[in-house]
Amino acid sequence: MRFKRPARSIVSFLFILGLWATPLTAQSAAPSASPITSPTPGEANDQNGQNGEEQPLETLKVNVNLVNIYFNVKDKHGALIPGLTQNDFQLFEDGKDQTIKYFTASSDQPLTLGIMLDTSPSQANVLGIEKMVGVQFLRDVMRTKDEAFLVSFDVDVSLLQDFTNRVSDIRNAMEKAHINGGGVMMPGTAGGPIPISHPKGTLLYDAIYLAGNEILSKEVGRKAMIILTDGEDFGSKMKLKDAVEAAQKADAIVYVLLIADRGGMYQGFGEGEMSRVAAETGGRVVNVGNNQDKLRQAFDEISKELRSEYAIGYKSTNQKHDGTFRKIEIKAKDYKIQVRKGYYAPTE
Repeated sequence: MRFKRPARSIVSFLFILGLWATPLTAQSAAPSASPITSPTPGEANDQNGQNGEEQPLETLKVNVNLVNIYFNVKDKHGALIPGLTQNDFQLFEDGKDQTIKYFTASSDQPLTLGIMLDTSPSQANVLGIEKMVGVQFLRDVMRTKDEAFLVSFDVDVSLLQDFTNRVSDIRNAMEKAHINGGGVMMPGTAGGPIPISHPKGTLLYDAIYLAGNEILSKEVGRKAMIILTDGEDFGSKMKLKDAVEAAQKADAIVYVLLIADRGGMYQGFGEGEMSRVAAETGGRVVNVGNNQDKLRQAFDEISKELRSEYAIGYKSTNQKHDGTFRKIEIKAKDYKIQVRKGYYAPTE
């Protein structure tokens, strides 16, 4: 027997999966776990260009046989390249040439965005920075039809704010985020204390898995996770490969901002694992340490990338619904393509 899942909520999944020992708790107010509706007249709004009004979110239709790919194009210096056309690209799946059915360089398609905060003890000195800069990022990037959610992870994985198209909702939820995780203080190599999570205290892989499998997999269109963490996982029931697969199956781009303050001795803990998650999904890793300016710059770069994506749609020459992983390669002369490594075929 399984519990009836509340609309657009991921809480009951844990009973199905058996993660009751590390529960995902919905800490937002009850209305935020309900389907999104237009606010009543006069509600406050933080989004740009809304003039105090918000429009209903549109439902998108997709063809399950059509593969949709979002990607960025950069030059050798990492600068984004706009203005390219369909004829500038070649598309391959498992090494076989594919026919592009549609192409667009428009940034107007709705964006579903997940902000994920590491609230284990290693983040004690940087969480305030994350909150301040993260809210400003959402103000800059979110538009009328976009929506976002907020997750924190430490000894638990908590849904602090379910889907919303109001930046103010995310801001209020961020204010409730606090350091948890049963951390212990260990002597540092430089003589100072280094906050280290309890071995059951940083459920990073579980958080990525749940965000992909139970939130973003139900959505269509452009999707991204932005994870603020030191990259270390302690105690997850899911493995790194499970987290990567869940993000891939959800068609979600993963950006990881490596951030922590370890007495000035931060050395990119977990950077290799996070680089794998990002590379496999078409995102990237930015190491910001404990520097507020670097974090702000990283958010600015991500905002520009999300608003400078190209989209390609094609019908695969392999029409088998066998659930296998299909490798994708997009080529453009003299340019670097930032794109996910592939996708999982549908099943019967």
